[in-house]
Amino acid sequence: MAQQNASYDIVIVGAGFSGIYLLHSLRKLGYTCRVYESGTDLGGVWHWNTYPGARVDSEASIYQFSIPEVWKSWSFSEKFPAAAEIREYFAHLDKVLDIKKDVEFSTTVTGAQFDREGTKRWSVELADGRVTSCRFFLLCAGFTTKRYTPNIPGLETFKGDIYHSANWPRKGVDVCGKKVAVLGTGATGVQIIQDWGKEEVESLTVFQRTPNLALPMQQKSYSREAQEALKAEAESIFQRRGRTFAGYLDDAHPKNTFDVSAEERDAYYESLYKAGGFSFLLGGYSDILIDEKANREAYNFWAKKTRARITDPQKRDVLAPLEPPHPIGVKRCSLEVDYFEQFNRPNVHLVNVREPGNNIAAIRPDGIETANGTLYRVDAIALATGFDNFTGSLTQIQGLRNTDGTTLAEEWDRNGAVLYLGMTRRGYPNMFLAYSLHGPTALSNGPTGIEFQGQWIADAIRKIDESGLGYVEPTEGAEVAWKAQVDMIANMTLFPQADSPYMGSNIPGKRKEMLNWPGGIPMYEELCRKALESWDGFTVV
Repeated sequence: MAQQNASYDIVIVGAGFSGIYLLHSLRKLGYTCRVYESGTDLGGVWHWNTYPGARVDSEASIYQFSIPEVWKSWSFSEKFPAAAEIREYFAHLDKVLDIKKDVEFSTTVTGAQFDREGTKRWSVELADGRVTSCRFFLLCAGFTTKRYTPNIPGLETFKGDIYHSANWPRKGVDVCGKKVAVLGTGATGVQIIQDWGKEEVESLTVFQRTPNLALPMQQKSYSREAQEALKAEAESIFQRRGRTFAGYLDDAHPKNTFDVSAEERDAYYESLYKAGGFSFLLGGYSDILIDEKANREAYNFWAKKTRARITDPQKRDVLAPLEPPHPIGVKRCSLEVDYFEQFNRPNVHLVNVREPGNNIAAIRPDGIETANGTLYRVDAIALATGFDNFTGSLTQIQGLRNTDGTTLAEEWDRNGAVLYLGMTRRGYPNMFLAYSLHGPTALSNGPTGIEFQGQWIADAIRKIDESGLGYVEPTEGAEVAWKAQVDMIANMTLFPQADSPYMGSNIPGKRKEMLNWPGGIPMYEELCRKALESWDGFTVV
């Protein structure tokens, strides 16, 4: 039974990859820790990802911890594992590392504040009324926890079933023989469409705002021999992923796009396309994300390959237009197996909501009505409308306050979002964040960045104690400088040209600003390690 008003050295919010890694690391240092998780099991976003077709877009060999006792006793069955197998991996983490003994499930943190003048401790408020005391407060809430539901008139009047991809019925849904619709063509939309397109549905209507410049996954299953071969390479793979720009195994070609002939360029694009995954972007020429003409060359190749797979000329121009909707790669490209082929099916329809009159005007009891008066009658709607990324995951903790009593939501609403090093915030002493705002986060392979940040945070806590300090927090100048550096690097790239979750502009009315660290993992690690050496940018007490 949970203790009333308990006290720990460290409280961790979230039991996904980052929360588990920090718990494991800090317990080894002798700290008493408690993890509060609002879900009913380990896994973070993978606990909630039960929608059809849910699958990771990082290769299994790198989408795992480098903890020897974990990887030596585990093998994934596919190159890109499905959500169910990732949940099995989290069960394996618990079996090997005994995680759950320090986790309280179905427990939501509603507020927290540090007592600077008195106890020098955090008070963490829980939804059930308890208040937990701790010295260090670690937010591992991830960046996709606050789901976004568009404000469509009449949504509540629909008499059929509505499913949000982030809150899918755990037992699944039966759409056989039904007329179904998918709103949104981001990663979850692509995966649901691939799954539902192959179901025996009467019809599937996809409402698309922006084409997904999806890349071929080139999925494959692993034989027992392949699994053992990957294990033999594991230590080398973990070292390699930590040295690349995005924490994957690909790194940019040393040449620029137009340093080579057209024939050599096309042959190289073809090799990356066949390799699958994000190789087409991460292994592309070094100027793909900084030079518009170079990016257009890559887009033209993608469009040529993709258009050849779509039989209907009208659908072809909507799904893979000759003119790019935005530079390729500045919105996260989803990975697909047969996404575009679904639209060759006679019962799969496509509505381009950017076309005049095609925007969704209202949800009616029996379907979806567009501005031109067309009613698409449907029995079920999948809302693949994503999340209020990064900031939403944190500001939804409405009682998270700085030492002056101002909420984080109020601070960021006034001044824009910022964290120093992507891990600390002024006014929140001894609070550390992982896999969050202004870290490598969505521009990297998750476990690669999480392991670095987790080790940095553990080292920072140990250094605080070994130095006899009470607490540390970043200075205002350090935060301003970090955000300026994020913006400077982002503005050297093509990222600001798209309204994307990377820039926060997928949510109506949200400030458009780069929400990730866009300078790559090696540079990020170097700057963070340098700051820790002498507490550069911190006030220490």
